[in-house]
Amino acid sequence: MTSADPVSLPSDDAPILPDWPVAAQLDLGDEDVSNALAQRISDVLETEDTLLLSGALGAGKTHIARALIRRWMGKADEPVPSPTFTLVQTYATKRGDIWHADLYRLSDPQELDELGLDEAFGTDLCLIEWPDRLAPDWPDACLLHLERQPDDTRRAVLLAPEGKAMAARLIEAFAA
Repeated sequence: MTSADPVSLPSDDAPILPDWPVAAQLDLGDEDVSNALAQRISDVLETEDTLLLSGALGAGKTHIARALIRRWMGKADEPVPSPTFTLVQTYATKRGDIWHADLYRLSDPQELDELGLDEAFGTDLCLIEWPDRLAPDWPDACLLHLERQPDDTRRAVLLAPEGKAMAARLIEAFAA
């Protein structure tokens, strides 16, 4: 499903998100569906892309990031630790480098400078959890918002600036 209407996200999920329209949505009935979406997204991502991952605690941000990273690495059981405490994990792959960042614990915008993400944006694949910590200086990116449903399934909502080439590729991944 695609729409040009802005999405209204709950304030407890991510307090600040870019005002980008909804480009696609998909209900994720179980872990297999989530993994399949992550793999399709991974297949269309390019080295210079930045994918922002938002959602409440336990919504599946790290799960999706792990599946993406493993697909890029070509190793389905590669250990992919959460960057919750290290803040950033990097991976060298044949397709290019991946930066996986979890900004949840950041309390001051100046801490972003110390992570070196500016060096990676536009050069390496960046997967950023808790991207609201970047506001209002959003990188050139698309955003995957994961919502927990009452039945404990998830919904993936893609937000993207209009006309963005990366968005077109991600919309295809949602539709496949």
